[in-house]
Amino acid sequence: MELNNVKDVLIVGAGPTGLALALDLARHGVRALVVERSAALFPGSRGKGLQPRTLEVFDDLGVLDAIRAGGGRYPVGMIWRDGQRQGEHRMFDETESTEAEPYAGEAWMVPQWRTQEILLARLRELGGDVAFGRELVGLAQDGDGVTASFASGPPVRARHAVAADGGRSAVRRALGIALTGETVDPAPALVADIRVTGLDRDNWHFFPPADGEGVLAICPLPHTEDFQLMAGFADPSAAPDLSLAGIRKLVATRTHLLPDDVTEVRWVSDFRPRAALADRFRQGRVFLAGDAAHVHSPAGGQGLNTSVQDAYNLGWKLAAVLRRDAPAALLDSYEEERRPVAAQMLGLSTGVHRGEVRRGAATQQLGLGYRGSSLAVETRADLPEDALRAGDRAPDGTRAGVRLFDAFRGPHWTLLTVGTDTGVPDLPGTPTVRVPEYEAYGTGVFLVRPDGYVGWAGSSARGLDEYTARVGLARRA
Repeated sequence: MELNNVKDVLIVGAGPTGLALALDLARHGVRALVVERSAALFPGSRGKGLQPRTLEVFDDLGVLDAIRAGGGRYPVGMIWRDGQRQGEHRMFDETESTEAEPYAGEAWMVPQWRTQEILLARLRELGGDVAFGRELVGLAQDGDGVTASFASGPPVRARHAVAADGGRSAVRRALGIALTGETVDPAPALVADIRVTGLDRDNWHFFPPADGEGVLAICPLPHTEDFQLMAGFADPSAAPDLSLAGIRKLVATRTHLLPDDVTEVRWVSDFRPRAALADRFRQGRVFLAGDAAHVHSPAGGQGLNTSVQDAYNLGWKLAAVLRRDAPAALLDSYEEERRPVAAQMLGLSTGVHRGEVRRGAATQQLGLGYRGSSLAVETRADLPEDALRAGDRAPDGTRAGVRLFDAFRGPHWTLLTVGTDTGVPDLPGTPTVRVPEYEAYGTGVFLVRPDGYVGWAGSSARGLDEYTARVGLARRA
């Protein structure tokens, strides 16, 4: 792979954030290079929960079938004490799918390593790839682009760069951007992928704290022989033993299993749960996304999902500016929209970790939107309190034989009229979809962004031209 050609975008980090962004950019015909310090994809299960909104994103990116095939629903929790089953434990408030929210009842479990493999396979289908073994050691930018240097190999020149290299981001440190936050729990925690005998694969097994220790949980990972082990420690000075012998001792001490029941440790890590937010998500031509911009407690399954949606928000904007369809000012909306969402999700994750918030509708991320964004223009007056507005997620539904998610799928904008035959402009590369009345939308004209949010809404198309010029959509002559 040629690394010294000028690229449109350099993405540092081949986790879910970097891969999702590269995939989205590839759909837009943008030349992106993903570099990864490690020699291979991340091998662990860490971010295993995919929320319904992320499933919608993956539907649009063309990987939902593979994600569904590679994962499964969360198993029901089972509480154990002294080797006896004490009863079921429901981790989530149950929700049901609806026509407007088709995946609302489908919080999906997929080991992170498998999610990354699926995203990389799709990226390669679209002509992209990852350059492994490329450790960033320097980053400089000027008015025309960014130059990145590496521990080995030639430098890379790109028009923009994105830090998707995790909570210890080398790019963020090179930029001097602070990560401000708090320790959610002063005591350490451990997560590992293990092989274990003596437990069924139908339940998520919970072993409550005893003798001053933290909770321990062992969860079967779908379509594998592995279980994910998570263990908390009560002592802030504890130093978890990450060896096979240490994991065996931990499991035997806190459960009814024997040390030899743990047959293998495939991946292991320890951490101290924290919540932190980058002071800014952009500096010049460089953007922060995913864990490089916000670090979550794993409770509630918000980190990976928020990260993928950072990429989904940024991808179409970068593409529009790089194609010279939209003014560079469009890129200012990335931090404007995503930083408040990340702050909200950090608060949610911390609340779940501390037992103050149940895992329910809020954790699904379907209610998140950008009503306060400069890209959200609502021109209708006297709307009901619960009405869909500009900035909201565009609901799914089928009317007159048209499924809206099918119409939205792809890197394009969509002009949607609901319950009206008013005239609308002919916009380049923007399909027009007309459907009869649909309660989820009300009545009006809706311009749906490439990332599935309503950008502009009105009773007619009056005033739409000004908006389309600002975002890079011009009326055909």
